[in-house]
Amino acid sequence: MDLMGDMVWYVPVLIFFARICDVSIGTVRMILVISGHRWYSTCLGFFEVLIWVLAVGGVITNLTSPVALVAYAGGFATGVMVGMLIEEKIALGHRIVRAISTDMSINLSGKLRERNHRVTRVDGHGKDGPVEIAFMITRRRDLKRLTTDIAAIDPKAYLSIGQADRPTGASMANDPRLFRRFVGKAMSMRK
Repeated sequence: MDLMGDMVWYVPVLIFFARICDVSIGTVRMILVISGHRWYSTCLGFFEVLIWVLAVGGVITNLTSPVALVAYAGGFATGVMVGMLIEEKIALGHRIVRAISTDMSINLSGKLRERNHRVTRVDGHGKDGPVEIAFMITRRRDLKRLTTDIAAIDPKAYLSIGQADRPTGASMANDPRLFRRFVGKAMSMRK
């Protein structure tokens, strides 16, 4: 059985790498769309589809070749992994971090401020008594440092991390008013 058919040996290799490229570009493009970067995502979309059409054309031309089909599917799967690695490295966007500490003597918010984190503190009451709730909005690339600092200060703190879709208004790096606005909205939703 001839797996290659009349196909030249390098066509499956081109299909494989084209799929890696277009799927990786697609992953990054979606992150940019979610982050509100219209022009960058539009340009990436152009190249993503251009590469995809070439890859699909290579498969359709060689539809009877199992090697071309495997190259297409393998390139897609590899592209998903490569796209995730790229997305992890560029770490676009912001995250909302909520840390709940049951040990009021620790003063989690104060100690995080000493480590140059912007924090809004809310005193709350949990099942077993008073709790401190620390609200933070941070750039995604700074998330690991923040969570490491929280764990070092209060290893028993409960963390909840969510995506902050396109925060607007004040500068994320310098203005704590954004945190107060977020906390105000969160508290008004509870009522």
